[in-house]
Amino acid sequence: MRVWQRAFILVAIPATTLVAAALYRPPHPQPNPHHFVKIDSSGSAMPAWAGPWACICDRRSGLLWEVKTDSESIHEGQWTYSWYRESNLELEHPAQGTPNQGDCYFEAERCDTEDLIRHTRQQRLCGQDDWRLPTAEELRSLVYKDAKPGQPTIDAAYFPKTKRGDYWTAEQNHSLQNVYSYLNEGALAISFVDGQPITIPHRNAAFVRLVTSSSKSCHQ
Repeated sequence: MRVWQRAFILVAIPATTLVAAALYRPPHPQPNPHHFVKIDSSGSAMPAWAGPWACICDRRSGLLWEVKTDSESIHEGQWTYSWYRESNLELEHPAQGTPNQGDCYFEAERCDTEDLIRHTRQQRLCGQDDWRLPTAEELRSLVYKDAKPGQPTIDAAYFPKTKRGDYWTAEQNHSLQNVYSYLNEGALAISFVDGQPITIPHRNAAFVRLVTSSSKSCHQ
C-alpha cells in the first residue's frame, strides 16, 4: 500500500466516525409522569431520583398508594389475600367474604384483606392510618397501557414488585360466571395482565394494593 493511500485511510476513518456520530440521534427518554410523587415512610415527598420510597402520591387523583417491596415485610409484593370484610356492629354489617385463604408471613394463620389493612393502619404507613381497598375505578387509574410485553400493566418505575395477576378492589356482591357460578357472588378485581376488571370468588388468593384518599401530601 502506498504512503498516500495510507494517509487517505487514516483521514477517512475519523471523518466517517464523526459523520456517523452526527447522524445518530439517541432515543428521547420517556418523561416521568409528572403526577406521580414518591413518598417516604413518614409521609414526606421525595425527589424523583431518590429511593427507596414507601408510597406513591397521584397528584392527578389525590390518592396515595401503597408500594410493594421484596423484603418479606407487610408490604411484600408476593403476598396474597382472600377477600374478607369483618362485621361492623355499629353499621349492622355482617362479616362478608372468606377469611385466611391467602399466603403471607406476618400472620400466624393464612391471610385476608382485613389482615393487610389492619397491619398497615397500625404501622401508619406514610403517616396514614386510614388505608383501605380501592374502588375499581381508582385501581384502574393505575393501568399503564405502554407497559412492556410480558410485564404487568402498571408503571413499574413507580410501582415496582407488581405482579401480573389479579388485585382486589373493595367492590363485592358481583355475580360469578362460568365455573364459579355455583358460588353465586364474589368480589371485583383488576387484572394487571390486561388491565381489565374480573369477578372472582372471595376465597381466591389474589394480590392487594391499598389506597387512602386523605393524605395531606397529595393535597398540597
